[in-house]
Amino acid sequence: MSSKRPQYPPEFRSQIVELAKAGRTHAELAREFGCHATSIGTWVRQSQIDETGDTSSDAPLSTAERQELTALRRELRQVKQERD
Repeated sequence: MSSKRPQYPPEFRSQIVELAKAGRTHAELAREFGCHATSIGTWVRQSQIDETGDTSSDAPLSTAERQELTALRRELRQVKQERD
């Protein structure tokens, strides 16, 4: 049985991203705030994706697009259940 850590609040992530953009290393932030450096790197990359707004077909999904995709998948699953 795996124990998943709860997600970090968006405010916490934003604060860490800002500190990383200000020049602090991911490892330094990870030690200070008790999260993994890989997570910090992911949050920084996602922040850059959200800021650039690249809509080309090969660009990674923005946070808003990910949320929309999750909602659409949930709705599709519900419609399939109702249909069956």
